[in-house]
Amino acid sequence: MNLVIVESPAKAKTINKYLGSGYEVLASYGHIRDLPSKDGSVKPDDDFAMEWEVDARGSKRMSEIAEAAKRADRVILATDPDREGEAISWHVLEVLNKKKALKDTHVERVTFNAITKTAVLEAMAAPRQIDMELVEAYLARRALDYLVGFTLSPVLWRKLPGARSAGRVQSVALRIVVDREMEIERFKAQEYWSVEADLAADSPPFTTRLVKHAGKRIQRLDIPSEAVAFAARDAINAGDFTIKSIEKKPVRRFPSPPFTTSTLQQEASRKLGFNAQRTMQAAQKLYEGVDETGGLITYMRTDGVQTTPEGIAQAREVIAGQFGPAFVPAEPRYYKTKAKNAQEAHEAIRPTNIARHPDSLRLDGDLQRLYELIWKRMVASQMEAARLDRTTVDVETSDGQTALRATGQVVTFDGFLAVYEEGRDEKQKGAETDEDDDSTRLPTLKEGAKAKVEAIRTEQHFTEPPPRFSEATLVKKLEELGIGRPSTYASILTTLRDREYVRTDKNRFYPEDKGRLVTAFLEQFFRKWVEYDFTAALETRLDEVSAGDLNWKVLLREFWSDFHVATAAAGELRTTAILDALNESLGPHIFPQKEDGSDPRACPTCGVGQLSLKTSRFGAFVGCSRYPDCKYTRPVASPDSEAAADGGDRELGLDPETNQPVHLKIGRFGPYVETTPPEADKPKRSSLPKGWSPASLTLDQALRLLALPREVGMHPEDGKPITAGLGRYGPFVLHAGTYANVADIDEVFEIGLNRAVVLLAEKRAGKFAGRGAAVAPLKDLGAHPETGEPIHVMAGRFGPYVKSGKINATLPKGTAPEDLTLEVALPLLAARAAAAPSKGKKAPAKKAAPKAAGEKKPATKKATAKKPAAKKAPAKKPAAKKAAAED
Repeated sequence: MNLVIVESPAKAKTINKYLGSGYEVLASYGHIRDLPSKDGSVKPDDDFAMEWEVDARGSKRMSEIAEAAKRADRVILATDPDREGEAISWHVLEVLNKKKALKDTHVERVTFNAITKTAVLEAMAAPRQIDMELVEAYLARRALDYLVGFTLSPVLWRKLPGARSAGRVQSVALRIVVDREMEIERFKAQEYWSVEADLAADSPPFTTRLVKHAGKRIQRLDIPSEAVAFAARDAINAGDFTIKSIEKKPVRRFPSPPFTTSTLQQEASRKLGFNAQRTMQAAQKLYEGVDETGGLITYMRTDGVQTTPEGIAQAREVIAGQFGPAFVPAEPRYYKTKAKNAQEAHEAIRPTNIARHPDSLRLDGDLQRLYELIWKRMVASQMEAARLDRTTVDVETSDGQTALRATGQVVTFDGFLAVYEEGRDEKQKGAETDEDDDSTRLPTLKEGAKAKVEAIRTEQHFTEPPPRFSEATLVKKLEELGIGRPSTYASILTTLRDREYVRTDKNRFYPEDKGRLVTAFLEQFFRKWVEYDFTAALETRLDEVSAGDLNWKVLLREFWSDFHVATAAAGELRTTAILDALNESLGPHIFPQKEDGSDPRACPTCGVGQLSLKTSRFGAFVGCSRYPDCKYTRPVASPDSEAAADGGDRELGLDPETNQPVHLKIGRFGPYVETTPPEADKPKRSSLPKGWSPASLTLDQALRLLALPREVGMHPEDGKPITAGLGRYGPFVLHAGTYANVADIDEVFEIGLNRAVVLLAEKRAGKFAGRGAAVAPLKDLGAHPETGEPIHVMAGRFGPYVKSGKINATLPKGTAPEDLTLEVALPLLAARAAAAPSKGKKAPAKKAAPKAAGEKKPATKKATAKKPAAKKAPAKKPAAKKAAAED
């Protein structure tokens, strides 16, 4: 028997169809082991020895794989054809060797770029050994990422509270976003004007733009004011224009190459609105195969733009059949990548069978749309160029002092445009006109003809800063700089969001203050390691390891020798020194110059102290140097920024009961509302709940917050008060030291006594369940007149119920537990007992079971049926693990 090991069950299912009965295909479900998230998993002092750990899921999978390997004559490692796939195969082999599951079993490695029958069978016929150079490149990357994360992140936690983590590539990507934001903030808008004129020369009117004024050629910013624009307008009005020249020029536009990982993510963002993670999840499913189909696309993690001869031939055949011979170029198109550090180990992303038209498939939404995008791009890449005629018409006055120009173009042959046109990123407003965008069709004109001015338009413009990055443009920037790898872009962007270093608004990245602080800290104290060139050079060195040109441990020694010195030095820095450096670095953002020329760091409250960055366990904030005498605080954001506008100090109105003002304020722990009741020693305050926007906060909302905690009522059992309030972990109800969470913030203002009693009872039931302690009843109704058993009102999973002995009866809908009486409870219990007579009849049957040996089986089955219940206890472990991780 041959055992084939792949990553995913979907891939295993598809491959299993192709290999027949002599093969067993099992999935590892991705990586089966990793470096533990603790100190010492990589040991620089022990020549970078690495300590691996198999997690619970991986352990279970590997036990199954090991058992199958013991029965197998041959083990075939068929994981993905890239560095991560090679690493998974290596990890599986290492664990199998440790389990002594192989003995004399022959182990082989196979790779295929597409999950089709032909590709799989060809791969099986050409096995090889694990590529240790690729594995060592993986080990180097994994060690570098671990060393940066587990050495630098603790420094951040200690020196910059609120910071979550740092990463070798993640921190550089964050710097790109922050640098762009700072560029936008530094930008000064410049006024300029445009002048257009509609002319007619024995023809329909056509639009021209001013290109010469007062004998000087005009560039975009050369008309700086209304006065100059009006002078140009007057000159046009007074001019006698003649068509000086008409230039017609044939132009060809060529198709883009088929997709790489990066360009797929960019185009899916532009055309489909997918983020990088969504794109890669859909691409993974298309690659592995959907339902009974084989793989629909080739491997989706690639930086190569080349296509196999088979793929090119398929595309040309489809083009000829669907569009005609005129759309097929005389020679096939061959592409070469321009991306920095591209390895081109795999062909471009394309359909495995290009004859499979998107309309012939019935896929789920994302898969259908992404497949269609990939199909169109691949087909277009082998089509004939589009042909256009571009016309430029120059019109001048007889004295040559004023000139106008009209441009237009028309498509004379669609070529690849019949199928696909590459999306474009948002252009910076005010940028030079791109003639490719001018699809105006000009009327028939003659050189030397007189042109009459029909209308003149002057328009004011202002230059705009460079646009913020979208997912598409950030991925493109990372690729241009040679930072990261196509397979890592999606996870990098996800991490930046998860760490709350950036936010996205209308698909644009904005750095959060936390992200700015981390970037400023790293630029001040770890500048070398967040430089674009250094990170790109390190990627090049890692590629040298992949190629076998550099020993991976030599690379680690080079990196670690300087890095650990820098982290040790940063660990010794005093907080005041760090804050001084950040004040200097972030000064233009935190303390922008004021229009009146006054000191931007002067405290607006006391007028004496200086504003400065300060830290608390919740993160950084701006405070007065005279604290605690002056308690002025605000967020890190500039007072004029959007973030500050969302949460600035302001009066919301007067409390109608006290006639005292209610204020919204921003403190070191976030926004809160405050009022000072008459004769009170100190103000009453309440923090804003999570999700409440300071910008939209109303007086009514503030008064409701300030009314907390409020008394809900007295508990029917002991007469002690139940209160509802808002705490650090959200809304709650409280009774006799027991807190129960309230699901929704709005409910805390309206919750009634009945609901509060049930929540508290459920909390107590959950608290003591499984510990052998009795659950406290909601109410004691006394003894049953017939059985003598006590009758209690209890809180249950599905609501309150009445209990006596083994009989449980649900309370009718709308019945409050505290209102239930013995007289009402007795009929409920009687009705419940009468409704289940079968239970009473079965009891004697159990006693009779020993009479016949054959009748013992049902009792055995019943005992076995209890096993799932016993398994519930271990199921709590993941929850406990999660809680520990979140702490």
